[in-house]
Amino acid sequence: MEQPMMEINTTPLIDVMLVLNIMLIITIPIQLHAVNLNMPVGTPPPNLVKPEVLRIDIDAESQVTFNGEAIADRAELEKRMTVVSAMPVQPEVHLRPDRKARYEVVAGVLATAQRTGLMKIGVVGSEQFVQ
Repeated sequence: MEQPMMEINTTPLIDVMLVLNIMLIITIPIQLHAVNLNMPVGTPPPNLVKPEVLRIDIDAESQVTFNGEAIADRAELEKRMTVVSAMPVQPEVHLRPDRKARYEVVAGVLATAQRTGLMKIGVVGSEQFVQ
């Protein structure tokens, strides 16, 4: 007397899964690890007016100076940056941290500049960090 087969035949199941896997791989677009930037096209016109430069220095003791004037706390720095960001033509902000300054102070200054809407920010003197 023959017994009914109790195991499932997995070969067709595996074949279907492989076909679905291949179809999935083909239909998914290739993900590029890139950041899309809208860069200007062409040669920019020469700048006839020299931009105003705002210097923010952070010394080795993590003391912040705004155009040579010492800043007491972050609230005062934010107040000054808000005034600067409201100007019709924003000045260039040159951030010059000392290599011994605390990272949290430098990151806080950059976050404050971003939060207040300053757009032209550059880190100056970064060659001191290369060893």
